[in-house]
Amino acid sequence: MLVKIYPENPNLREIDKVIEILRDGGLIIYPTDTVYAMGCDALNVRAVEKICRMKGINPQKSNLSIICYDLSNLSEYAKVSNAAFKLMKRHLPGPFTFILPTSSELPKIYKNRKEVGIRVPDNNIIRELVKLLGNPILTTSVHDDDDVIEYTTDPELIHEKYESEVDVVIDGGYGETVASTVVDCTTDAFEIIRQGKGELSL
Repeated sequence: MLVKIYPENPNLREIDKVIEILRDGGLIIYPTDTVYAMGCDALNVRAVEKICRMKGINPQKSNLSIICYDLSNLSEYAKVSNAAFKLMKRHLPGPFTFILPTSSELPKIYKNRKEVGIRVPDNNIIRELVKLLGNPILTTSVHDDDDVIEYTTDPELIHEKYESEVDVVIDGGYGETVASTVVDCTTDAFEIIRQGKGELSL
């Protein structure tokens, strides 16, 4: 299913449809402030396992990232130092993934990794979904098989490719071609481990 949602003014009826799919353990593809991403309710272990199987990710070995609405309930999912919190507050919402130690609220599937990526994208569609779902959303970028183009930007083409594998693709306009900047905040010696769209000011 392809659903058109406008980022400036997300239609609540369409948002509710997607929320129902997420609550039922469904998989969705959605826009962020960088590339299109695939996700599910981050606290639904079966849905997380489904995405990991589909993408060939071993959840015990790969870093998993989640999208939060804001930083208000961050401590439920990650251990965050004062310095890391200040850094995130300055840069979010925005095109960054901050790697933090996991906290006890996340399902076991994350805890074996000891680290989790936190995103708060500057995109109304995905933030509205997270807010109304009441849980973070697992996020993993939608890659292209093409060696030249790393990410597919056209939601209609993404839908053609993934319609049999996910429950809904949200058309929120064309996506970007550059992924988020990844910052390791597991210690207070912050380190950029992937330079992407976001410019970090320390």
